[in-house]
Amino acid sequence: MKKFLLFIGGLIAFFVLLANIGPMIILGLSLWLLYIVFKKFVTSDRVAAKIGWIVVGLLVLSISLSNIYAIIGVAAVYVLYLIYKSWKEEPVVHTMEDDDPFTNFEREWADLNR
Repeated sequence: MKKFLLFIGGLIAFFVLLANIGPMIILGLSLWLLYIVFKKFVTSDRVAAKIGWIVVGLLVLSISLSNIYAIIGVAAVYVLYLIYKSWKEEPVVHTMEDDDPFTNFEREWADLNR
């Protein structure tokens, strides 16, 4: 039952990721462009160039803010990662290596019935 629920959760997260892959790409590109604009702003010496880079930066920032819901896609990737990790977990089985017949009654009973 646990594997089935993990599969259903993973399927839902995968479809959310597919629905948000375009905005995630645009958000990544706009953040990269915003970084480049910031570096150009810092290195420019003229006031007119700084004003121009501010205008371009605000334009790219508006593109970034319009795709901010792509964070849902990033959350879906994280959920897929968590599901993958929990899918690979092996159940913990504790075995006792004690020879005391009173603590391992089932093993002793099985040996007697053979």
